[in-house]
Order: sequence, then structure tokens, then C-alpha cells
Amino acid sequence: MDEKYNLAYIDGANLHKGIQNLGWNLDYEKFYRWLKAKYKMERAYIFLGHIPKHQPLYNNLTAIGYDLIFKEVTTHLGKPKGNCDAEMVLQVVSDYYEQKLNKAILVTGDGDFACLIDFLCERNAFHRLIAPNIAYTSYLLRKRNLSTVYLEATRLVPHIRKDP
Repeated sequence: MDEKYNLAYIDGANLHKGIQNLGWNLDYEKFYRWLKAKYKMERAYIFLGHIPKHQPLYNNLTAIGYDLIFKEVTTHLGKPKGNCDAEMVLQVVSDYYEQKLNKAILVTGDGDFACLIDFLCERNAFHRLIAPNIAYTSYLLRKRNLSTVYLEATRLVPHIRKDP
């Protein structure tokens, strides 16, 4: 990749839980097209814990155009745990230093990414924060007064539909 692009980095668990919290379903294909059209996104990474029973979902996401980056899942108290924060930070910083990144679009509400956003802002490489809703967005992100799109509040989101 010789040119720099707007790249999206999606915290898969945060997006899924935030949308689920709203009682909505996410149409990942429409969401991908929306990112491309609205933010001139050229590539979208989605960071997920790998759970074998979800392989059909992973195949679908790949077919849509997402680049999947997995973390091995462990269990804690019988629940799967696959926090991908470090993988997402590493990918963003690698893309920045390899000069593949023009502007970053981060899809998360997780305050653990505040330092990454500071890093990007200091280098004029931050474009937009997209979070499911304000209630699912950490104060550590909200207090930065970032250019943020809350999917719930915009009502401009053709890629989301309510459960029947």
C-alpha cells in the first residue's frame, strides 16, 4: 500500500454489546458500506475473540470485506474472554508507522483507547470516533470532546434495524 488511507478499527465486542444493549441488530454489510461512503474508509479491521461456533459469522464478515484480527479466547467463570484491545492498538500504531494510515476511524466506546486517541490526535491522524450510544461510551473518551458519532443518536444509520 503506497498511499495512505482512512482506516477503520472496530472493537468487535464493544460494538456488538453496545448495539445489543439498544435491542438492535447490526447489518455488518450495510455498516461497512456506510463507513466507506460517509468516511471514505478504505479498509476495516474488526477485532474479535475467536470462538469456533461463530465461524459462519467470521466467513460472512470476510466476504463483506472486513479484515478480521482474532485473539484466542479463554474462559473466566464459564464466560468467554477475548479482550482485543492490545491487538487493536498494535495494528493502529503499526499502520501509522508503516505510513499506511491517513486518518483513523475508531469504532468503540471503550475508555482503554483514550491513550491511542491521544496518540493519533497528536499526529493529526484521528478522524472520527463511532460508538453505539453515549451510555456505552466511557467518560475517558467523552471528556476529550472528540468528533464522535453515536449511532443511537444520529438516526442516520440505515445499517441498523430494531429486532422484530
